[in-house]
Amino acid sequence: MRLRLGLIFLVLGAAAAAETDWEAAGKAWWAHVQFLADDKREGRNVGSKGYEAAADYVVDQFERAGLAPGAGSTYSQSVDFTKGSLDEPASSLALVRDGKAIPVVLGDDALLGWGRATVPDVEAPLGFVGYGLNIPEAGYSDLKDPGLRGAIAVYLQGGPSNISGNLRSHYSSSEERAKAMKAAGVVGAIYIPNPRNMEFPWARSKANRLQARMWLADPALSTEALQFSATWNPAKADQLFAGSGHSIAEILDDADHDRPLPHFALTVKARAHVSMKTEKVQSRNIAGVRPGSDPQLKTEYVILSAHLDHLGIGEPVNGDAIFNGAMDDASGIASLIEIARSLKAGNVTTKRSVVFIAVTGEEKGELGSGYFAAHSTVPGRIVADINMDMFLPLFPLHYLEVQGLNESTLGDDIRAVAAKAGVEIQADKEPNANRFIRSDQYSFIKKGVPALAFKFGWIPGSPEEKIFRNWYNTRYHGVADDATQPVDLAAAAQFNGILAALLERVADAPQAPQWKSDSFFRRFVSAK
Repeated sequence: MRLRLGLIFLVLGAAAAAETDWEAAGKAWWAHVQFLADDKREGRNVGSKGYEAAADYVVDQFERAGLAPGAGSTYSQSVDFTKGSLDEPASSLALVRDGKAIPVVLGDDALLGWGRATVPDVEAPLGFVGYGLNIPEAGYSDLKDPGLRGAIAVYLQGGPSNISGNLRSHYSSSEERAKAMKAAGVVGAIYIPNPRNMEFPWARSKANRLQARMWLADPALSTEALQFSATWNPAKADQLFAGSGHSIAEILDDADHDRPLPHFALTVKARAHVSMKTEKVQSRNIAGVRPGSDPQLKTEYVILSAHLDHLGIGEPVNGDAIFNGAMDDASGIASLIEIARSLKAGNVTTKRSVVFIAVTGEEKGELGSGYFAAHSTVPGRIVADINMDMFLPLFPLHYLEVQGLNESTLGDDIRAVAAKAGVEIQADKEPNANRFIRSDQYSFIKKGVPALAFKFGWIPGSPEEKIFRNWYNTRYHGVADDATQPVDLAAAAQFNGILAALLERVADAPQAPQWKSDSFFRRFVSAK
């Protein structure tokens, strides 16, 4: 397919208006996805041989694209992790009622969590706490009951609809939630997904449940965590509520109709034994730099980021056990490479320096980007992050959904760039999914850096929405996210053109991006 969209896509400003062969450009992009998502990469899990092979490939591609080493004299920033693996046969979970223990079937009924703060044995009463949120700015708290001290808090996914999505999202993050719960004296938490908002079926959560967890080995970067955590199958949640006078159906109905959720003590205790083995694991971020040309502005850095890791090898599904991660996020890494290549081909220079970074540990909780944000390998100030994670080029690019659209001047930049390309910009249509805090851009946002993230957009009720939702239901964090799935290659290349033009615009602007005065995230600037 050939389209004439104007100067913005023409090798990124290097030529006058001419045709760009988007299909050919898409095939070049797809070749990187095929390599990174090949079974030989074994799902690119952090610390694995497959990840290391993928990282070597990115280094080679960055060199070919003319990027200078972005981590001192090398492209690789080493990141140390602690890896925790659950010994499920040696672990157990039970509900205790009137002194009698009722075993919980791990996998079917509930999933045990584990991590840095997990203790081997817990027995504590349960209390249902609505959404389990504490949002001081909104005068809202689910955690005021003094009876929660020493208890395990049970909560439903979501939050009050009358509180802004970004405010809700921030306080829904695992770090902020654990901080609030610890302040309330809570020792653990049980999370119940809302079936209406589940991004993939319970069966996939069950199949993935034993994949290793990781946390940064650097104690200075440890985040708040609870002694116990579990996720409960919503179809089995009445196990928790029996005898309380409440049911999961009642609670879900309240949530669906925006009614306040009840708070009440449950008639059972939870008794858990968690057997976990730990080991040290090393991985790396890959960073390449295009130095800026302006004597003053070259010490300011615009980051283009994507994550290289995925989930590795899990339970077989129809004989396939490899979580290839083609869209999540080999697609973003392929875009990093192709955008860098196009800058070189167009002899493009920018006033600010640009960092291309492929980060590790996103699937473990944005850990690699968190490490880079805390230990930047570049000698100047990071002024923006443009992040690509699972942007899903599943159909033609008519709409681009932008997370963080109205938070900073970057939103004005992407609107201007997309308008020239004939693409309509949409704000996040599903703020309850908390996607703006669930990928690597949030590591930079918490350092005060304006950021954006993206999804191919759609109109509610359209065939594109059906494709989008079907992808989540059948492929997200599953073995079917591989290089055999249908993808619109030309649309992917057009997306790369828009992101490249955005990158050039931001890197050449007289002023660095700024948070809007009414943005919730502006607070992180003063907190630095």
